[in-house]
Amino acid sequence: MIVDWTHAWPTMLAAFLASLVEFVEALTVVLAVGTVRGWRGALIGTGSALGLLLLIVLALGPALTKIPLGEVQLVVGGLLLLFGMRWLRKAILRSAGVIPLHDEETAYAKETESLRRQGGIGRGWDTVAIATSFKITMLEGLEVIFIVIAVGAGGVGLLIPASVGAVAALLLVVVLGVVVHKPLSTVPENTLKFIVGVLLSAFGAFWVGEGMGLSWPGDDWSILGLTLGFLVFALLSIQLCRSRATARASLADR
Repeated sequence: MIVDWTHAWPTMLAAFLASLVEFVEALTVVLAVGTVRGWRGALIGTGSALGLLLLIVLALGPALTKIPLGEVQLVVGGLLLLFGMRWLRKAILRSAGVIPLHDEETAYAKETESLRRQGGIGRGWDTVAIATSFKITMLEGLEVIFIVIAVGAGGVGLLIPASVGAVAALLLVVVLGVVVHKPLSTVPENTLKFIVGVLLSAFGAFWVGEGMGLSWPGDDWSILGLTLGFLVFALLSIQLCRSRATARASLADR
């Protein structure tokens, strides 16, 4: 299969950024498990989940090729649009100060405290460590699989660039986790979620139109226009939310 990389870069970028967010969240919990409960259980749980995720990918890949492209674009595009709008909504509210920003250091501290309350570590299998790392890896990994399938469903050959973007994100997070050996608090996760929300919403809207038989002006380049439209919408929404929050605070002070 020949991949047109000149048109595949938006797909790869969207998969990379979205997967990066999910892998950072998973790594935060796995690091907490390894630090508090020991690395044996953390690695066993993580490795088991990654193995199961690989089997899911191998099973889903051939099945997707048997479904008509238009139906895949319509269904997956709709789900991707809803998924992206959910991320974008939270990112807008966080940027506007309506809800608190997500903090990986705080999440790490809460997870380590919760693990310490689970009791001592025996000499055998640490089921708490294995189950915790397995659960978070499966949860975030399934979201990554969905993202890769969704952004790769836009055309023939796009699944490979989407997979490359996800694998690149995984390798980057693993390397950073080994190097810094602490929560990746330096990664601007809220900014990433804002960008990813815009990109996924744009891709979702594009593929819903494709699935409905809509002829987009400029073909794949219309994704850039959709991205710009969602970005402007998000920035205006942030200003609106900030204005309303300020107005409510002023009324409360009176």
